Amino acid sequence: MSKYGSFPGARPRRLRTSPVMRRMVAETRLHPADFILPAFVREGVSEPVPIGAMPGVVQHTRDSLKKAALEAAEAGVSGIMLFGVPEEAKKDGLGTPGTDPDGILQVALRDVRAEVGDELLVMADLCLDEFTDHGHCGVLDAEGRVDNDATLERYAEMAQVQADAGAHVVGPSGMMDGQIGVVRDALDQIGREDVAVLAYTAKYASAFFGPFREAVGSSLQGDRKTYQQDPANLRESLRELELDLAEGADMVMVKPAGPYLDILARVADAVDVPVAAYQVSGEYSMIEAAAEKGWIDRDRAILESLTGIKRAGARNILTYWATEVARKLR
Repeated sequence: MSKYGSFPGARPRRLRTSPVMRRMVAETRLHPADFILPAFVREGVSEPVPIGAMPGVVQHTRDSLKKAALEAAEAGVSGIMLFGVPEEAKKDGLGTPGTDPDGILQVALRDVRAEVGDELLVMADLCLDEFTDHGHCGVLDAEGRVDNDATLERYAEMAQVQADAGAHVVGPSGMMDGQIGVVRDALDQIGREDVAVLAYTAKYASAFFGPFREAVGSSLQGDRKTYQQDPANLRESLRELELDLAEGADMVMVKPAGPYLDILARVADAVDVPVAAYQVSGEYSMIEAAAEKGWIDRDRAILESLTGIKRAGARNILTYWATEVARKLR
């Protein structure tokens, strides 16, 4: 007995005494296969174009995209999610480049699939915002509102051309009511029952999407609050989850990841399908900017942020650091 009272009987610090001890008892482990690399490919450029708001990320040429896909596969990354950036003059109110078999996204899907085959899951963002001259994720009606059901018809066409171009997985991200069921039916109608659907189940109208707008050359006028979710709401996500699963989603996703870890945890606890989370552009840019200023340890912050997302329940994480972190983990 110490003159200062009893010493503690339980000493959790024993399990923190050394790197090997901490590694042995770690409850959450990152693995290269956890990651999916989002990548942008831009039409009509001869060199990769740096994205100012996302240091280290570029709009790829077709050739540099193939190289990035091969590097991701060699690092053990599971997938690459492709976003197409068409020439500005080709955008229109219907997002025609998104359903053109020779549009930049479809061409890029064929390129990457030819480069990596089945060594990397080739995924396609299924949305119109990159391809419309107004920047919204759907078709507008006469009063300038997003027409849900007219947009679903466009999504069905997109699903089919993306599957024909070689996509293993399509990711409907526009947050239209009924989008998962329509996409699943469209794929099945052309005999592509093998193509999986990754549902953007909980996608919030977030300020953290800001740098992404530069990445895809967005022409957005207004905002997306009538179809993306209100950051104040949680139960709404659970309703969206129930609907997506009933419509045939193979996997579900929460986006953004970091500010919505509570949503991610609730979704992961509720389902028996794989759950993904998207560490979005703003999350990436904040860490890169703070690290550039010398305010945080970049590598530690990256790993900590990714570990938190996985600990909250993500089976897979879309992150712009996918290849870099996978190499380090290997």
